[in-house]
Amino acid sequence: MAEEVKEEKETGVHAKPASLWAQIIAAIWVGGWCSFQFIKEITTGNHIPITDFIFSGFAIAACFVPVYFNLIMDKVKDIKIGGRE
Repeated sequence: MAEEVKEEKETGVHAKPASLWAQIIAAIWVGGWCSFQFIKEITTGNHIPITDFIFSGFAIAACFVPVYFNLIMDKVKDIKIGGRE
């Protein structure tokens, strides 16, 4: 019985890797869209505002906040309980 449950868990989709891949795709999407906008601005002869650079960096960083927050909270929990056994 325990082996069957273990096999079911191993074959399922895990949340952390799926979330990480979704965040990587989102970061590529944001980076690609910002690159397209920057190229469009440069080819038309317009100047690119610095806020566009800042906000694109914030958007890419925001894609990865859940992963890093989860890692930090796991470390805090390990410190609080004394490690995993």
